Amino acid sequence: MLLFVGLGNPGTKYDNNRHNIGFMAVDEIILRHNFSEPKMKFQGALYEGHLGGEKVLILKPLTFMNLSGKSVSEAARFYKIPSDNIFVFYDELDLAEGKIKFKTGGGNAGHNGLRSLDQYIDKNYHRIRLGIGHPGDKARVTGHVLGDFNRDDEKWLEPLLDAVGKSAEKLVSGDGIDFLNEVGLILKPNKNKEPK
Repeated sequence: MLLFVGLGNPGTKYDNNRHNIGFMAVDEIILRHNFSEPKMKFQGALYEGHLGGEKVLILKPLTFMNLSGKSVSEAARFYKIPSDNIFVFYDELDLAEGKIKFKTGGGNAGHNGLRSLDQYIDKNYHRIRLGIGHPGDKARVTGHVLGDFNRDDEKWLEPLLDAVGKSAEKLVSGDGIDFLNEVGLILKPNKNKEPK
């Protein structure tokens, strides 16, 4: 069994924040792969479904971002899911808008959601880093992260979320390379390929 976690802040006023791109990504997977209606458990919204023949739980912690680890650890303990079967989707300030990276383990780079996770589970979980870009000035970081996506962002945001939803099944192997390759093919289809 795998646990996918989307990081974000609960409440409608945060729905379109850059900080909530993790919620947006798992929402796309839930919708595209017909996951169950949510159950309110473990201080979060928990969805059940299958990807590639594997049972997958999706958790959206409804604590605030800096307390996400508590929700995730409760679900992981209850279902006996080891950290290397946990995949966390979150906003990455140090990646250009629309870029995506996969990483296992490592530091939290000051991200409050990851910092909370690191306090409650070991660091061997997988991270799907969704680039939101840096505003260029450290003083503007908080406003940027907690600000809403704008109309210009839709040009890269919607295709990225769509690609994540379509490619989610590739994460079942635990190897992010297949997932990233699939996302890349969807975002930049080979224009030289001859139509069949």
